[in-house]
Amino acid sequence: MRKFFPVDSLARDSRFNQITMKQSQADPRSALIATEEKRPKTNRLQPSRADASDAARSLMHGIFVGEIQALEGAGRTCHDFETGTEAPFALKLDMARQAWDEARHVEISVKLSEWMGTEIGQYAENTVLFEAACSTDPVLRLAGVNRALEGLAIDVFTTMKEFGDIAGDPFLEFCEDWMLADEVTHVKMGSDWLRRITENDPERRKKALEFQSVVDKIFSFGGTRSDSQESPIGLARRFRELAGFSDDEVEDIADVSLRALEERKAFARQAQAEAVEQFSAS
Repeated sequence: MRKFFPVDSLARDSRFNQITMKQSQADPRSALIATEEKRPKTNRLQPSRADASDAARSLMHGIFVGEIQALEGAGRTCHDFETGTEAPFALKLDMARQAWDEARHVEISVKLSEWMGTEIGQYAENTVLFEAACSTDPVLRLAGVNRALEGLAIDVFTTMKEFGDIAGDPFLEFCEDWMLADEVTHVKMGSDWLRRITENDPERRKKALEFQSVVDKIFSFGGTRSDSQESPIGLARRFRELAGFSDDEVEDIADVSLRALEERKAFARQAQAEAVEQFSAS
């Protein structure tokens, strides 16, 4: 079987619409990346938001496709690397366990999407999660997927669980809580293995953590997730600590997210000023 499968060869049927990270930022169907004019003062995903239904369904579809790619990524790690020389057997065993969890998450997410009135392919699929799982170094995969993207999943599932609770949807709340427990385990596995494999290789660890930081910054586009109520996704600090993140690491993620939020607001103010100036000139 082929090793190091490229992202452009992922098997999908005609229902799926795959897009790049750059395209996703301009996707008008994304309820999470809105223009400044459309953003309410409190943008956290809550039933009181005018666009709450579409935002929740968009996020649920994003979880669904993310679980597919997480399954594919964990499975590829089991196959791509030689046991013992490139990746310890115990690491592969953990990745196999994670693949099993992700397969169950895909099934749960499909049922939840149907429950929420969403069809597969109604929203675009961003392939960046699998792209992070294409590295030829298993340590970079642990940093990019298990720590950065699965860490984001902790934030997303916590937000969706809270949304289900406030909206009075026990099915959504229960399922998100169930999957959240798995995600904490996945991130903890990544944290533990990254430290174990790089225990005597500080340069490799530094490179892995730098890669994780890049992925975290990508997913902080426009302040999508942070402690601020202006961000649709909250930062699940306690669960991240349980998953092996240090206080300093959580603070770094919070700082990156807040800077991204301020950059978006500054860009919006500049664009508004330029529009006013052009209107006045005409």
